Order: sequence, then C-alpha cells, then structure tokens
Amino acid sequence: MAELRAREVSAWFGSHHVLDRVSLTMPAGQVTALIGPSGCGKSTFLRILNRMHELVPSAALAGEVLLDGHDLYDPALRVTQARRDVGMVFQKPNPFPAMSIRENVLAGLRLTGTRVSAAERSMLVESSLIRAGLWREVKDRLDAPGGGLSGGQQQRLCIARSLAVRPRVLLMDEPCSALDPTSTRVIEETIGELASQVTIVIVTHNMQQAARVSQQCAFFLAENGMPGAIVEHGDTSAMFTRPQDERTAAYVGGRFG
Repeated sequence: MAELRAREVSAWFGSHHVLDRVSLTMPAGQVTALIGPSGCGKSTFLRILNRMHELVPSAALAGEVLLDGHDLYDPALRVTQARRDVGMVFQKPNPFPAMSIRENVLAGLRLTGTRVSAAERSMLVESSLIRAGLWREVKDRLDAPGGGLSGGQQQRLCIARSLAVRPRVLLMDEPCSALDPTSTRVIEETIGELASQVTIVIVTHNMQQAARVSQQCAFFLAENGMPGAIVEHGDTSAMFTRPQDERTAAYVGGRFG
C-alpha cells in the first residue's frame, strides 16, 4: 500500500482548462471517493493519477503526482511501471472477450512485461480471483471465455486483472454505474475487503455509495465556466453530516448535481 498525493495539479485539453490547482492526499490503506457533478474534472483527475491523461494528444498538465514521495511523472520512470503501481478499473467492464477467464487475469503481466513461472501463474490466478471475490463462481471454468460472464462478474474479473500485477494503488472510475443493484453490492463488498490490501481511489456519482465504501472524500465542482477544483475534502462521515461549505451541503443533500 502507498500514499498517493497530488500537488497543485492543473490540466488542459488543448486550450480548455479542465482542472485548476488540485491538491489532495489519498492515504495508504483507505478508500478515497471523488464526488461532484458531471463535467467537474473527477475522471480527468483520476486518469492523471496513473498517467493516462497523457494519452490524449492535446492534453497538458502542471503540478505533481507523488507515490510515497516519488514523482510518477519522473522522465526516468517507465510509463508501464507507473501504471503497474497505480492500476485502473474502468466504468464499463472491459475483459478481453477472446481470452479465457484465466488469460484475462494474466493479461496485465504481458502488458507490463512481468515474467512469472507456470506455478506462480496458477497461484496468481487463484489469489487474484479470490481477492476480487470471484474465485468460487469461476474456479471450475477458468478456460471459459471471459466475455461470457455476467456484467458484475466481468467487472470483478477486471478487478482481478488489475490486482494480478500487484498494484500499490487501485483507481476505479464509476465501477458500478453499468451494474444492477445486486452486482453493485458485491462490488462494494469487494472494495471493502480490498481496502486493507491496496489504496483505493473511486469516482462515483452515487452519494450513498461514497458514504458506504469510503473513509475519505473530495468534492469537485466547476462553476460559472471555471475549471474544476476541490471545494472540500476530508473524513467522509464528517463531510456528509457536517460539511464546512454550503455548496458541499447542497450537493450531498441532493439539491443539485
């Protein structure tokens, strides 16, 4: 587990300024939820945390992202290493449909150039699926196509794929938005179990979900044509019961957004 810290992070897409001087500490071994209305820069901020922002040709960035004090944007650090240390689970489940469940779990090893023995691969598949809460459901059909699983199972398979490369931080971009309530509950339980093993940062539009799964929370807002910024951040329960800013109170109370 590792502490992730953003310092004075600003971001642009071409001339469009989307984030302005965002500073946030995401503590090791905790779940930090990023909340706020659409268009306030939450997902952009999340992608900055593992250098996905730079995949957009017009993207620009200022500020620092530090993983236990080490700059993730250090030119000497390989991008593949940065994305191995800080993994990502996307909004829509995206297993490789032509790959088996087993192959999907191991796919990240190929992408990061990680070499493990055959015996280690078997143990890694099992341990990753156990941590993702999927092992009991698929242990007898590991060679079946990953695309044949239900939506909730596919999302947990994607979590297992991310965990297989042993990330120190796991980013989740609205991981339950495409799922039914039952699958959402299972994913939330999985997040709760993983929080003691890996630092988690999650973007969610679901206020109840943020309250259930996170210990820390940051409220993003973009007002009057200005770029997104953090209005308030801190202990989740305090932000939901005793917010310090009227805009936070209005948002968590459902009066806008």
